[in-house]
Amino acid sequence: MGSTFSGIELGKRSIMAHTDAITTAGHNISNANTEGYSRQRVQMKEFDPLYKPDLERAERPGMIGQGIDVQSVNRIRDELLDKRIVAQQNQESYWKTRSDYYTMLEQIYNEPYDISIRSNMDKFWEGWQELSINPESQAARQAIVTRGETLTESIQQRWESLAGIGNLINGDIEATVKQVNSLTAQIAEINGEIVRSRGMGDNPNDLLDRRDLLVDKLSELVNVTTDTRDPDEFMVHVDGRVIVQGGIAREIGLAPRYDETGYNKLIWADTGNDAQFSGGKLGALVELRDVDVRNEMQNLNTMTMNFADLVNDVHRNSVGANRTTGLDFFVQHSFVENANGNFDRNGDGELDTSYVFRFTGSNELDLHQQVGIEGTIKLSGREGDVEIAYYHTDTVEAVLNRINDSSSEVKAYLDRNNHLVLKGTTAQNYDNPDFVIRHVEDSGYFLAGYSGILQGTGAENAYDFAQADAVNSLSAGTQFAVSPVYNPSAYIEINSVIKNDVMNVAAGYRDPSGNVNIGDGRAAVEIASIRNSNVMVGQMKTFDDFFADSVTNVGLKGEQAQTNLLSQNAIMEDLKNLRDSISGVNIDEELADIMKFQHGYNAAAKFVTVWDSLLDTVINRLGV
Repeated sequence: MGSTFSGIELGKRSIMAHTDAITTAGHNISNANTEGYSRQRVQMKEFDPLYKPDLERAERPGMIGQGIDVQSVNRIRDELLDKRIVAQQNQESYWKTRSDYYTMLEQIYNEPYDISIRSNMDKFWEGWQELSINPESQAARQAIVTRGETLTESIQQRWESLAGIGNLINGDIEATVKQVNSLTAQIAEINGEIVRSRGMGDNPNDLLDRRDLLVDKLSELVNVTTDTRDPDEFMVHVDGRVIVQGGIAREIGLAPRYDETGYNKLIWADTGNDAQFSGGKLGALVELRDVDVRNEMQNLNTMTMNFADLVNDVHRNSVGANRTTGLDFFVQHSFVENANGNFDRNGDGELDTSYVFRFTGSNELDLHQQVGIEGTIKLSGREGDVEIAYYHTDTVEAVLNRINDSSSEVKAYLDRNNHLVLKGTTAQNYDNPDFVIRHVEDSGYFLAGYSGILQGTGAENAYDFAQADAVNSLSAGTQFAVSPVYNPSAYIEINSVIKNDVMNVAAGYRDPSGNVNIGDGRAAVEIASIRNSNVMVGQMKTFDDFFADSVTNVGLKGEQAQTNLLSQNAIMEDLKNLRDSISGVNIDEELADIMKFQHGYNAAAKFVTVWDSLLDTVINRLGV
């Protein structure tokens, strides 16, 4: 039979259950503005009845209830929605980071026209045009030197601005790596606390909220996904690689990259392997530093190097007003002092590499003439050699276009004497040096007997920079130039000999007798014509193409980042609003629950009072 005091126990359970419900509602109200908090609900169920269906039960109808019990306190959370937000959030921070830094890049290129590199270069070309008309004029020469100094200063200023942004991004990368390592360590630590709490039968809602918040913050920095299949070993992956497994967190480290930038690369601290990140703030920063800003600096270096090289090539072969010749107009710093470009690349004390920037063939070519031969040219590319086929019916121009349109890191054009010129460009791979021709090979005779660059055909006569004195494989009449020091746009300047005496500025050529005719401005005309000549500045054919492409490229990428950021903002706003509607705390709803549970508490207390009165009657008054 039922206990005499069972009603007291039943009422006590009801009071305790409603107390827990009121306390939980108060906890929700207290954390209404806490970041990452999910509202909680008390799950109640009826207590096990007094009589269960077995052979020993009393002969009475029904099952006598024993009140209520608190089964658990659960947080209201949609795990599928959480995973979607985590997967999407890295894209928002990725485009925000790119948008912020492209705003800085646009400010560099949005300089007033009258002080821009392009306008200063236009004035420089106009100075040579004026000198060609008045080849004896000292004033025209002074204008060229002054405008040249202004131009070199603007080039250096742009390089410094780009390098400054690169350094800013590099510092941001190092700070973000520390944030990632801190967040993963905290997640691993909380994982341990959650496992211990669950082992004791508790439901660690607040710890779970804190872990989810840390995962959200981590997903802004890197592209993460979570794995909750094993509740005792919560896992976080970054681009398919484990970064947190239960109570263990992997650290991202920094290691020297040994290139001209001095920047560090990202590695996994436990293995030393390179770490790659495709999304989030960190992925955007690495891409901005190693791709976007690096490409802008390389393009500026390519323009500067080709500009100085082309002007110097004409100037050193022409004569100044004081009969001086053989002077470079711009200073070029060679990477090595060795005349053949030999360099000890691995640091073992032996010359093992040839750093050569330009080859000029010995034979004069006609741009529109069919070559009449066929073969396959191999030139160094980003990930190995690039093959370029040519045929009997191809013109010289067609072969050059095919070289320049390929993915090789060697460009070709005909110089003022219609000789074939091959130039090394900047390298996309960090392991390859800039402005170095690494491999030239031809199975036919276009680069050998036809243009006069290589001694012969086939692999045995190929030029390969991975050896000392590689220039010995070139034809006897081939001219070559040693590669420059890294970042020529940082140090370009006018030859001090010319600045000290502007009459050293050359305007004409010697005639067959060795004299320079009065009024000869052919050299000045040739330098001025470089402005619109097809000189292959990287992928752009002319200097005007370069400037147009630079501004357009930065503007379009900035626009792309801004557009994608607005799109991601809209997506994330919808997702977060949906999560807030599910997990967020509604003050009015919680107050209504408190009132509801308060009435239940009062009713339970009244029930206990009534039962106490019944017991008092039985115990104290039944015998009266």
